[in-house]
Amino acid sequence: MNYSYKGKILISTPDISGDIFSRSVVLIIEHNEQGAFGLILNKKNENMSSKLLDIFGFQVAVYDGGPVENDKIFFICKGEKVTDSYSEITEDFYLTEDIENVVAAMIDLRLPINDVKVFSGYTGWGMQQLDGELLRKVWTPVDVYNLDYTSPNDQNLWKNIMQNLGGEYLLWANAPQDVSMN
Repeated sequence: MNYSYKGKILISTPDISGDIFSRSVVLIIEHNEQGAFGLILNKKNENMSSKLLDIFGFQVAVYDGGPVENDKIFFICKGEKVTDSYSEITEDFYLTEDIENVVAAMIDLRLPINDVKVFSGYTGWGMQQLDGELLRKVWTPVDVYNLDYTSPNDQNLWKNIMQNLGGEYLLWANAPQDVSMN
């Protein structure tokens, strides 16, 4: 491995259809010789979101982080650290699995709900797997600046990034969800 995609955004190509990765925007949290770990930023899970509404009594959107270990919960938080157990994503954002401290901080109003994004599961790649997918152009790596990882992104995020890339990506951005219908 000559290059790490840590901190980059991966945009799925329209060739990926019919599964969780169709029109996905993935933030790569870690990428090294052992593999890669990321979270899908734009796939809201309505079922999990309604379950948390019942538990907390207030709306918390839950996103499908990926198809791996859907019983694990991850948080991307913005701003001040509310836990000692975290991985820094950027100067402003960090990732944690510390449910107890994050929930306590939200309830105590030390961490605004708009500064937290909740994920169920993650996206993972084994050794050299991500590199192979990138060579096959399954993913397009993108440097995205000023993206708020805690904002309530949906399918528009994928389309907006594709449009900003221009060129052939404009065709993909305007292609139908099912490319066989084109």
